[in-house]
Amino acid sequence: MQRSGLPDINGLPDYDEVLQHHQTPASLIAKIQGKPILFEPGSKYLHEEHSAYNLLALIVEKETGLPFAKAVEQSVFRPTVLNHSGLDDDSVYSIPQMAEGYKPEGAYGLKPAQAIHWSAKTGNGSAYTTVSDAARWVDMLFFSGFLSPASRDLVLDTSSRVGYGWFRGHNKRFGEPAYYMNGRAPGFASFVLYMPGPKLTVIVLSNIYSSSTTTIGYDLAALSLGQRYQSLHTRKIGLAGLKRCVGTFHFGPDFYQANATVSLVLRGEGLVMRWPPGDSSVLIPLGNDRFVDRSYWTEVKVERDPSENPVALIYDQFRGTVIH
Repeated sequence: MQRSGLPDINGLPDYDEVLQHHQTPASLIAKIQGKPILFEPGSKYLHEEHSAYNLLALIVEKETGLPFAKAVEQSVFRPTVLNHSGLDDDSVYSIPQMAEGYKPEGAYGLKPAQAIHWSAKTGNGSAYTTVSDAARWVDMLFFSGFLSPASRDLVLDTSSRVGYGWFRGHNKRFGEPAYYMNGRAPGFASFVLYMPGPKLTVIVLSNIYSSSTTTIGYDLAALSLGQRYQSLHTRKIGLAGLKRCVGTFHFGPDFYQANATVSLVLRGEGLVMRWPPGDSSVLIPLGNDRFVDRSYWTEVKVERDPSENPVALIYDQFRGTVIH
C-alpha cells in the first residue's frame, strides 16, 4: 500500500483541521480528489501513504454496504474472537480501562495529547486493541486458516519489502527474517514484531506519542532470545554545548519528508528539531553532538569540520547538509 502514488492526506496544510471533525472514508478521499498522483502506481515506494488506506476503507464500504467499523467487526473481529478490539468511528465514548493518550513535554515531561476525531484516521490508525488481542491476531494471521492461502500471501506480499501494513526483511541484529509494523497517532504508539525462526512475537503498546515502542520491542526480543541490549544513557549538556549544534540542514528526496529543510534551535534550556511546516520534536542529549529525537526515537548526530563548525546532520540513516 506504500506504492499507490496517491498524495498523502497527512501532508495537507489543513490536516490538523481535518482531525478536529468527524470524517468518513468518502470525506477523507475527497480531501485529495483532483490532486495529481505522485508517481505511477507500483513504480515507487514511500514511507507513508495514509490516503491509500483511507481508499481501502472506502472500497470495503462499497463492497459490503456497511460502515467500515461495522464491516471489520463482522468480518474480522467476531470470527477471530478479538473481543477487546474495534475501530473508533467517533461512536466509542466509554470503554472500561481505555487508556488516555499523552505526548512528550520537554525532554522528560508529559502532558495530555490533543483530542482528535479518530474517524479521521479511518483505515490507517483508528483501531484499538489489547496486547492479548494483538498477539492472537498475529497467531491467526501466521498459523491459522482464517485467511485463504492466496489472501494470506497477498497480505504478506513483501516483494518490495512492504505488504499490507507489514514490513519484512532480514534483521541483522538477530540474524533472522522478521515481520514488523509500527506506527503512532496523537497520544499513542505501537510496535509488533514476529520472527518465524524462533516463533517469537513481541507487542508493545504505549499511550505516549513517541516511537520509542520500536526500540523497546527490539530490546524485549533480545532479552527473550538471551541476547544483549543497549541501555539508554542520557547526559546533561550545558547551553554552551547545545548552542554549538544550532543550525539549518537540508535533506534529499529520500528523506522522511522529501527535500525537507530542518533546523536545530534552542528552546528554553533544551534543543529541539523544527520540521516543516512548523512541527518540532525535543532532542534528548546522549553526549556531545549526539541526541535521540524524543518524538520519533531516532538517533541524531551533528557532524563538524576541522574548525568545529556544523557541516551535516545525521538523522537515522539520512544525511542533511548545513545551509549557511
